[in-house]
Amino acid sequence: MGENDRDVLRPHAEVQYADELAALAEHDDRERPPNWRLSPWAVVEYLMGGTLPDGTVIVPKYVGKRRLIEVAVATLATDRALLLLGVPGTAKTWVSEHLAAAISGDSTQLVQGTAGTTEETLRYGWNYARLLAEGPTEAALVPSPIYRSMQAGAIARVEELTRMPSDVQDALVTALSEKSMPIPELDTEVLATRGFNVIATANDRDRGVNDLSAALRRRFNTVVLPLPDTPDEEIAIVAQRVNELGTALALPPVPSSADEIRRVVTVFRELRDGQTADGGTSLKVPSGTLSTAEAISVVTNGLSLAAHFGSGELSADDVAAGVVGAVVRDPTHDGVAWREYLESVVAHRDGWGDFYDACRALG
Repeated sequence: MGENDRDVLRPHAEVQYADELAALAEHDDRERPPNWRLSPWAVVEYLMGGTLPDGTVIVPKYVGKRRLIEVAVATLATDRALLLLGVPGTAKTWVSEHLAAAISGDSTQLVQGTAGTTEETLRYGWNYARLLAEGPTEAALVPSPIYRSMQAGAIARVEELTRMPSDVQDALVTALSEKSMPIPELDTEVLATRGFNVIATANDRDRGVNDLSAALRRRFNTVVLPLPDTPDEEIAIVAQRVNELGTALALPPVPSSADEIRRVVTVFRELRDGQTADGGTSLKVPSGTLSTAEAISVVTNGLSLAAHFGSGELSADDVAAGVVGAVVRDPTHDGVAWREYLESVVAHRDGWGDFYDACRALG
């Protein structure tokens, strides 16, 4: 990482993990699809982590079922695009970025889907000053990330595909099925170079908003990224990401955070599941997702409080406000669910008295 890169708040994956990618490329003697920087096996190793023969440690980028990542990588080696589907906070964007970084060495060819996304964002637009002066010319054309990826034989990313209007989504059909993009204004087309493919993400809580058309859905292989199976798995994810974010944000180191991370994850999992970890008490489920990503945010904010305004150790006081804020999104429904959980579970749990008092103090 160069001197300037150290000042970047969040380097792209191919920059942050350049040493790992280079080490994998050096040891990767397996067959690589056209224009791939690594073999499919090495891409999976990059995502899942491991140790290379020379001792280089590859940090896990995804903690979960290896088979899901193998299916995702195998899909990208075919002519079908990849759709990563899941509830918010299941690392869809994170996995998408790292797949593009490992395969193409460039995770920046990105379209962010919103209700205001237009067809031009997916295909191409025009520099209107040049268009008025010169008419439609290649120099006046403004290529989209999809267009550039087709030319380069690289991976393009489309975030929140189902947030886009359905007619805009369908602008992808020709690129994915015919591997071409017609440019009728220039009486020409862009033909995709081998290695081109698309990774899209979608939030399954948006189902029914802008569902994919049958024509577009056929062009994708869908991989569902689930919430972590076990508390230990989720704790490991939160701890790893909090450590990375703390370094990027230059937060002072705060020791002994493991107990509070476990507590935050426990609260989120129990309320998410609608029952306590031992299955002994049924709980009202709040309206929020209480995802792993939100747990990471709560703990990171707590670390900042502890480091700058607290004792230097992450405490119940440091995480309580973040937990309550994440749980109580709807003051009426969520407020009832939270108060019941606080009084029926937290109040009677051994070793949780400090957390109970901190939450009660918030009102």
